[in-house]
Amino acid sequence: MKKILFSLIVVTVSIQSNAQSLKVWFNKPASQWEETLPLGNGRLGMTPTSGVIDEKIVLNDITLWSGAPQDANNYEAYKSLPKIRSLLAEGKNDEAQALIDKNFICKGIGSGGVPFGCYQMLGDLDIRFNYAQQLSEADVKEYYRELSLDNAVAKCSYRIGGVTYHREYITSFGTDVCMVRLWADKPGQISCNIKLTRPEKSKTDVTKNTLQMEGELNSGTAEPGMQYLAKVQAKLTGGKLNANGNTLEIKNANEVVLYVSACTNYKNSAYKNYITKQLNEAFNGNYNLQKKQHITKYQKLFNRVNVKIGNNTAAQLPTNERLAAFRTTPDKDLALPVLFYQFGRYLSISSTRVGLLPPNLQGLWANQVQTPWNGDYHLDVNVQMNHWPLEVSNLSELNLPLAELVKGMVKPGERSAKAYYNADGWVAHVITNIWGFTEPGESASWGVTKSGSGWLCNNLWEHYAFSEDKNYLKTIYPILKGSAMFYSSMLIHDQKTGWLVTSPSSSPENSFYLPNGKTASICEGPTIDNQIIRELFANVITAAKALNTDKALVKSLEYKLKQLPPAGMVAKDGRLMEWLHEYKETDPQHRHISHLYGLFPAPLITPELTPELAEACKKTLDVRGDDGPSWSIAYKQLFWARLHDGNRAYKLFKEIMKPTLKTDINYGAGGGVYPNLLSAGPPFQIDGNFGAAAGIAEMLIQSHAGFIELLPAIPDQWKTSGSVSGIKGRGNVTLSFTWKNGKVTAYKVTAPDARRVKIKVNGVLKQVVITKA
Repeated sequence: MKKILFSLIVVTVSIQSNAQSLKVWFNKPASQWEETLPLGNGRLGMTPTSGVIDEKIVLNDITLWSGAPQDANNYEAYKSLPKIRSLLAEGKNDEAQALIDKNFICKGIGSGGVPFGCYQMLGDLDIRFNYAQQLSEADVKEYYRELSLDNAVAKCSYRIGGVTYHREYITSFGTDVCMVRLWADKPGQISCNIKLTRPEKSKTDVTKNTLQMEGELNSGTAEPGMQYLAKVQAKLTGGKLNANGNTLEIKNANEVVLYVSACTNYKNSAYKNYITKQLNEAFNGNYNLQKKQHITKYQKLFNRVNVKIGNNTAAQLPTNERLAAFRTTPDKDLALPVLFYQFGRYLSISSTRVGLLPPNLQGLWANQVQTPWNGDYHLDVNVQMNHWPLEVSNLSELNLPLAELVKGMVKPGERSAKAYYNADGWVAHVITNIWGFTEPGESASWGVTKSGSGWLCNNLWEHYAFSEDKNYLKTIYPILKGSAMFYSSMLIHDQKTGWLVTSPSSSPENSFYLPNGKTASICEGPTIDNQIIRELFANVITAAKALNTDKALVKSLEYKLKQLPPAGMVAKDGRLMEWLHEYKETDPQHRHISHLYGLFPAPLITPELTPELAEACKKTLDVRGDDGPSWSIAYKQLFWARLHDGNRAYKLFKEIMKPTLKTDINYGAGGGVYPNLLSAGPPFQIDGNFGAAAGIAEMLIQSHAGFIELLPAIPDQWKTSGSVSGIKGRGNVTLSFTWKNGKVTAYKVTAPDARRVKIKVNGVLKQVVITKA
């Protein structure tokens, strides 16, 4: 199919390569895991320390979970619903919350163990190098390690005496194995011992020079847990290979390539055959050809988008030193925002794959058996944020794994809807796992938030809004419809206002003071619910009309839309109200800012169409402050971008880039970034990376308000010059443009078919016709 160009453009956008700046590098090995370089092919991951004597490479498989499917619904819960609603209507929120804690949560221990389960590390590939001499730190010269975002290859090198040693690390997009190549510039220099280890649930042995580790995780049920297997083979040029117990010993080789093949039995009973097949094909193949194939497949995704800001010259500093310098003199390194944006795209490509699972709280990378917050899927912002940069950044297909995960939640969600609300359709609350958990969490204070399913529908809808793929719309329509049916059937009339509201509910993880001085989280009709339902109903109406179906449902939803609370209400202090009533929050700087959902990701509040609400959002953000966990800072960056305040958005980005090595569990201020550019809550949580990447994209282009706007929130520091190519707008259009002194100087628009597009350029809204070239 021919591409279609906007025919009025007379100046072709010239995009210069910025590949030289797209790397993360250091002049020393990683001293802790948060300094390692993350590699992944969407299924397998590894993070090498690149130590000179001891190399520890943490291995990951995106499917490795403890736990099992379960039904933790309390099927008597709905009987408490009338009493809970009555207490809320009487203003006795604290009593309603106590009743919910007693009768309206999941059965069992919830997310506190199995069978809910946990995403876990696969294991450690340990390599101990043997040199001809005893080493001191002074003996190691010219140490260097890097991760190239341009080709998804990591490497390290160093010199000892007259010998230079090299390593190269690849999680192959071609052979679907991990590869580690070791060599030196003189023959016979590679001697090492190789082990596979895991803190628990593992058995390791060596058979015919193949090192393997296998095990079975806890399921928490009578059924077997998830099984896994990992195998390692070493391919030598010169030298000798021996097995000694559970160790591979290599002596005096010229070159070694380690091939690591691993898999679980998640939806794959033939996983052992798959491991053997992939390992044999890789081992018997040519490494250089495999590397070339890997790079080619990776670049088909990564090379779609190019960004240049200013001269885009990377600072000649290791990344850890570069971060420190950016903190004090950010205007001198305009290439760092570009690197961080492209690093976000790199992480997306590396941590998910069509046909597999979406990135979890840590993407693909975990170095523990018990990952923070189970490494699960939080549905009150986090997993959604993981997907926010995908569509605009031309990685649309990477949204599909999330759609598949949500499809698997519908049947369990229907059971939860009946058990707790005696409602139609399906619901999901705050947390889920690969097993389809949809029940409320184990505490009312956070676990009863029911915006999860509706918020997921926003992500699914965005893929359609950007792609306009009718076949895809047909596949997700039952999901959207089922979610809308749930909210429609459980809404009740608020006794004071007459509006249709959810009850009981909460504003995610936040709480407020009651007139009696006590605190509560449980309420009626929090703002986020009203916004999500308003958006969802409108999208289902649009979808039903596009698919020419469900006319009766359309009429019902149109009728109920008129009875919902507004998308936002302004409190006496000028802020956007978080709840239906003007409660005082217990923490004015709370990390969640859920009542601004209508500003982002939804298009319900815009400076153009709802200026009063936009101003209320600004006041809300001013009170919330600019600090928090990294994901919260990123969310604020997105809000300010939507409010067209580029300077404030950039201030938030600079907050995210605070260097840290802390790994403690943090719920308040203090988010930042680790030396390897992974975001720190702390601890490591990948949503900060994805949120900030989406924020940078929103500063460059927006298309949610019925038109495409170029440079809607460009900060003063970026105005000098720049260019973007390959970025996407809603309506399945691809854009490239350049700017100078804050003004767009040229742009190009392409689409798969002829259409009219509204574009706002340099403050002027125009309608252009995209015709066949």
